[in-house]
Amino acid sequence: MIPFSPPRMDQKIIDEVIDTLKSGWITTGPKVKKFEDKLTEYAGHKATLCTSSGSAGLELMLRWFGLKEGDEVIVPAYTYCATANVVVHCGAKPVFVDVKDDFNIDPEKIEQAITSKTKVIIPVDLAGFPCDYKKINQLVRKKEIISQFNPTSEEQKKLGRILVLADAAHSIGGIYKGKKTGNLTDITVYSFHAVKNLTTAEGGAVCLNLPESFDNIAIQKYLKVKSLHGQTKDAFSKTQVGGWRYDIIEPGYKFNMTDIAAAIGLVELERYDKDMLVRRKEIFDTYSKTFSKHSWAQVPVYETKEKVSSYHAYLLRIKGISEEQRDEIIQKIFEKEVAVNVHFIPLPLMTYYKSTGVDIKDYPITYDNFSREISLPVYYDLTDEEVQTVIRAVVDSVEKILMERR
Repeated sequence: MIPFSPPRMDQKIIDEVIDTLKSGWITTGPKVKKFEDKLTEYAGHKATLCTSSGSAGLELMLRWFGLKEGDEVIVPAYTYCATANVVVHCGAKPVFVDVKDDFNIDPEKIEQAITSKTKVIIPVDLAGFPCDYKKINQLVRKKEIISQFNPTSEEQKKLGRILVLADAAHSIGGIYKGKKTGNLTDITVYSFHAVKNLTTAEGGAVCLNLPESFDNIAIQKYLKVKSLHGQTKDAFSKTQVGGWRYDIIEPGYKFNMTDIAAAIGLVELERYDKDMLVRRKEIFDTYSKTFSKHSWAQVPVYETKEKVSSYHAYLLRIKGISEEQRDEIIQKIFEKEVAVNVHFIPLPLMTYYKSTGVDIKDYPITYDNFSREISLPVYYDLTDEEVQTVIRAVVDSVEKILMERR
């Protein structure tokens, strides 16, 4: 069976993890600090905080911004549950809007959904393809939008407008107008989960890029305290001579990254652009070159004049089929020993969010994209021969279902 997305684990990673274990320092310590510095250097934003997951990073920033019950956060209907779940955790309401044909949130739909309760917009770079950040950033700065903003926390008053909190779980290394994700809006959050391009097994990072009125370095230091139960010293600091005494300044969270995780991330980041992304692009290009020859295939857009994807997930759509036929195609592909997936089942189709009164019929493009989409394997160790095996499995399965339909 060709798997869908196994992590890259080679000797370089093993050696770095062993070095960490032998150092005697396995929780948050020097390698986390080094990884944070390298991430800041990589994307060019102002400061980075590593976290235990991308979800933890999103929730941490919502809580920092003072999100509370009665507030609203605009999110795409087409995303993984984490994007909306963190809003619910804060007691606020996720307000879903439809996406565009490229799977990303529609700025026009965002504008229509803004109310006096809106505090945050969370765009999602689905599959690694950056959103239209110029339009989104301009939108939150419109006078008529600012006039609706009703700040209730000190951070909200200082920003004076809706916060843009980018969910870049898929898109580290993606580029928009010459800048990398992490450096495109107010705050960006990466995920380093096992299936991501750049993994630390589990983990995430908050990329701070707030306006000049904010001290991003000072905020990073405060967030580190907030992510460690509100404790004024991390474990590494407490090992220094006379460093045992600390204070708790607030009831914070346990959202920190470990040095073991950071060790994996340091290896992956060093070779990311020149190795990982190169291979993933080769696989994307091979898929598109082949599937473009078939009239039934709608290949994804992953490069334009303004945008370059991180090549995280290859979202192939089949023209003119139903959701049920898509599911039959997936079953046949699996029968050929090839694992595929769907990114994602829209949140309005999930039991919890349906129970809140959300209806998928209100998000027609989201549903159309989902109903015809099949995510194909893309990972570093996928060989050229295996890519061809995937292609044959997809072509044979699609054409069999289409023939049955006729």
